[in-house]
Amino acid sequence: MGRLSAWCAALIFASIGIHFTQESHGQTKDPGFKVIDLSLLVAPDLPCTWAAGNPPFQINHYLKIGPHSAYNSDILTIDEHTGTQLDAPAHFIPPPGSGLPNAGPFNKMTADKLPAWQLCGEACVVDCRDLLDTAPKGRSDLVTKERIQAWEKKHRPLGFGDVVLFRSDFADKYYKPFPAGRGFVANPLGATSPGWPDPDPACVEYLASRKVMNLGTDSPSMGPIPDLAVATHVAGLKHGMCWTEGCIGLGQLPTTGAFYCMMGPKHAKSSGFEGRAFAIVAASLSNTLIKSVQEKKAWDLSVTMADDLPVWWPGAGLGYHRCPYYSKVFHTWDQVGGPYFSQTHTLDSHTGTHLVPPAFALPKKGFNNKNYSKEVQEWLTEYDAKYGPRGTSDVTTERVPLGQTCGFARIIDVKHLVGTTDKKVWPASPEITVAHIQDFEKKSGPFKPGDIVIFSSGWTDKHVRPFPAGDSCMADPLNGKSEGWPAPGPDAIQYLAEKGIRCVATDAPSLGGVDAKRALWTYWMLGTKGIAGVEFLTGISQVQGPAFFLFAPVYIRDCHGGPGRAIAVGL
Repeated sequence: MGRLSAWCAALIFASIGIHFTQESHGQTKDPGFKVIDLSLLVAPDLPCTWAAGNPPFQINHYLKIGPHSAYNSDILTIDEHTGTQLDAPAHFIPPPGSGLPNAGPFNKMTADKLPAWQLCGEACVVDCRDLLDTAPKGRSDLVTKERIQAWEKKHRPLGFGDVVLFRSDFADKYYKPFPAGRGFVANPLGATSPGWPDPDPACVEYLASRKVMNLGTDSPSMGPIPDLAVATHVAGLKHGMCWTEGCIGLGQLPTTGAFYCMMGPKHAKSSGFEGRAFAIVAASLSNTLIKSVQEKKAWDLSVTMADDLPVWWPGAGLGYHRCPYYSKVFHTWDQVGGPYFSQTHTLDSHTGTHLVPPAFALPKKGFNNKNYSKEVQEWLTEYDAKYGPRGTSDVTTERVPLGQTCGFARIIDVKHLVGTTDKKVWPASPEITVAHIQDFEKKSGPFKPGDIVIFSSGWTDKHVRPFPAGDSCMADPLNGKSEGWPAPGPDAIQYLAEKGIRCVATDAPSLGGVDAKRALWTYWMLGTKGIAGVEFLTGISQVQGPAFFLFAPVYIRDCHGGPGRAIAVGL
């Protein structure tokens, strides 16, 4: 695809945008184009957690805009198999040499090792609605290889690059707030209602023989109950497959032709991830994206999250840090309760590669500005005098449409700014100015509304290293021991907003830089202009030629950040 046509595609894509809700889990529309969210909403009152012993999802709004904080943020306790989720081979394949059943080499294929191209492909929807609620209580009706072969005879042969999606509408019917939500997982497991339809082992083996590497289901698990769950998981995962569990709304997709993607936080050595499934339907754009991932022209731009890496905000000095990232194994292959491996995580909602929604720095309507600290009140007075009133917002993560965080990538190289500040004024970050952005436009062409502007400084590539070396990423700059990362000022954000930009991203830890006042001004401008931020990218130098940027945070209700995954697909 040429640059002009790519810009046009991005313009169409980013012009869409309505709020997805669980009650009307719909699509954003534009003539000839739509993006469809296929994800379950994650919240404590919804059946997003596996009902047989997994730790429940929790969200704690521990930072709130007021006297002690200029920002909102949350502590999340969430396991890798919450809501719409991905299973990696390591979930059910034990280590080679362990002596455990089904051990094999794909144990090494944890979710953080899955290549970006395998997370995407052409959606091939197999209709299984005739199997919904037809089995006895506590049992699943089975999708067989004969059903797949019949689908192939009617449509086309399946192959590498396809994502086979089993549509039964189980989640559409049963994913509801409690107590009705017990019908999604608990009642089928407790044999008080029929199980979900799912493929049997022979079906999955057949798909593996067709070189299909990615599946999806709108049930809570790829495993039929009560006695084929392990066998079906092993049948696919031993071949290096991955799959999505807990899709919803698959009836919105055409049988073939949609570009499907499943993305989530990049937890180190993980069995899978809690994530976001979505599809893009637009003849020229979706076909181009499908072809690119078939050719493996996709690049992961996400930071790996681990306990010993600088992926959470340490703050300046003592006692100003946000919740550290913790990973905890809560089930291993040889434990009672099933031969599988899984982890849970505790993290701040701005950990790793993440979304910055407007409600991160903007209070809700009616907020009394006198509730800020005296210092922040002074900063606000200056800001209002220069830029006009700071806005208000209730736009948390689930209210940011996926169409806003995906589009044609416009990568601005700002590496030349590194090392340009005077040590005497540290803590300080080199500021990305309007002039820098205009220089880029002169060389690369003007922005189009809906472009995704990405600042590339090489910061995370250099500084995300295990502690103590990892202190150079954030702790040292915040404490004035070294220069901060390049960051846009509020004037640059205002300029981009005037150009129709709705999403700005960076490969630095934050868009705000290390100077507290200047950072807050940048976030106020982002929120006031309705711009979504994506922070903590990495590996931008991998991207070769024109590319389409895709970012999706976990679909968490009332979350003021959004851990997620970013990839770029060649055009």
